[in-house]
Amino acid sequence: MDLRKLKTLIDLVSESNISELEITEAEGKVRIVKASAAAAPTQMMAYAMPQGMPPPAEAPRTAASVAAAEGEAPPAEAGHVVASPMVGTFYRASSPGGKPLVDVGSSVKEGEPVCIIEAMKIMNEIEATHTGTITKVLCENGQPVEFGQPLFVIE
Repeated sequence: MDLRKLKTLIDLVSESNISELEITEAEGKVRIVKASAAAAPTQMMAYAMPQGMPPPAEAPRTAASVAAAEGEAPPAEAGHVVASPMVGTFYRASSPGGKPLVDVGSSVKEGEPVCIIEAMKIMNEIEATHTGTITKVLCENGQPVEFGQPLFVIE
């Protein structure tokens, strides 16, 4: 079918009260369906929660999220904080049951690996951001961590 003829048919359907038009010719078949104004609310309702379903559970609140919600800043750590550069699972050692890469009191140099974060089955070594001594380990082994979450404090 000719493109000009098809455009003319589309214009006719959009300007008329016709909601659907189907034409069969030797070259092929064309079906034009006009979206009605009543279709939009139906689509919006498709995303509504089914009746009788309980609302989604509220996420557990941590001390930092409670402080942030109340407008308070979480307590600042003394020294340099090594923050997680990604979302994943925090591991202190390079292998299960292995010796932790660093402990409280360990001396580290900038760029030295301090932990591993597993993200999408990839083990990512996280490096110390400063030279100094580890004064706090802020995460437990195997704990899920968020982007920007403090992991260690280096003084």
